[in-house]
Formats: sequence, structure tokens, C-alpha cells
Amino acid sequence: MGRAKLLGPDTTYIHCTTLSDEEIQMIVDSGGTFSLASPVEMMMGHGMPPTQRFLDRGLRPSLSIDVETNVPNDMFTQMRSVISLQHALLFDAKLNGKGNVPKPLTTRDLIEFATIEGARANGLLDKAGTLTPGKEADIIMLRTDRPNIFPVNDPIGAVVWGMDTSNVDSVFCRWQSTQAQRSNCSMSI
Repeated sequence: MGRAKLLGPDTTYIHCTTLSDEEIQMIVDSGGTFSLASPVEMMMGHGMPPTQRFLDRGLRPSLSIDVETNVPNDMFTQMRSVISLQHALLFDAKLNGKGNVPKPLTTRDLIEFATIEGARANGLLDKAGTLTPGKEADIIMLRTDRPNIFPVNDPIGAVVWGMDTSNVDSVFCRWQSTQAQRSNCSMSI
């Protein structure tokens, strides 16, 4: 499909664990996006999540959840698994004497993968993904007074490395015009 120029910027590729470097480059060249579901990719033997192979070509992933019956289905787990795996692989390369090891992902990178890159992969970056005037915002309020992240010395790091669904206090969704649309919004306190 890539050689036939059938790949485009309107396609998101999931997993991508068995792709060759040439196939990954075709996705990058097409303007397409890719999404990782690292816990399920690792647990079900899909292959190594190709995070670094895409990052090396300048394409940042979004995060997705697959096979919710087998792995945790929350973004906290997704963020933590991606950053942990990437760091482990880089540390392993350094310990084995490999030079020119890429920089490790930051917790800010992972927050962006879960928000901005998710909006981009879904064609919604002009409407969502950041808290920007004029965009439609859904806001999640997170508790910072729970033992799993106390004390909070690094708020972004606390979200990625320590939080889980028990830290979600409230979810606010933009007002939508129909009852069916409003039912897609939930609030938990």
C-alpha cells in the first residue's frame, strides 16, 4: 500500500510491532499517525512496541487501549508502560556499551501522547487535546492528596508514575446539544 501511495494522513496505525523500517518510514512519509497499546502488545506477544523506531523518525505516538478484558484499561497504565519500557531499553543499551543512545522520554512527553497526540490521531487537534481558548475542552480533575503520590514534588511526574483511577476526582465534559451526546459525558466524585 505504501509503494502504491495508498497511505495517507487520515490513517492511524495501531500496534505496528512487526513492521520493517521501510514500512515505518512509509507511515511517517504519508503523514499518518500511530498508536501504542503497550500493555497488550507485550502481554499478548504482538512483538516489541516500536516506540523508539517512530520517535527516531520524528513521529510521536498516541496511546490506545486494546483487549480491555486482559489488561488495565486506563491511560495511567498506558503512560506508565510506555515510559517504563522505553527507559528500560535505553538503560539496557547503555549498560551494554552502546553509544549514541537516544534521550529518555519525559513524563511531559507521555502526557502529550495521551492528550495532544490522541487528538491528532483522531483528527481533532483543532478542537481538542490542549486547554486552549476556542477549543472544546473535557477536563479531568485529579486528587493530589492520596497516599499513592504523596508528597507531590513533580506534578507531571506524579500523574505518569504514581496516579491511577483512584486519583480521578471529577470529569467535566463540554456541553453537548442532544441527550444522546450528553450521555457520553460522565462525572465521578
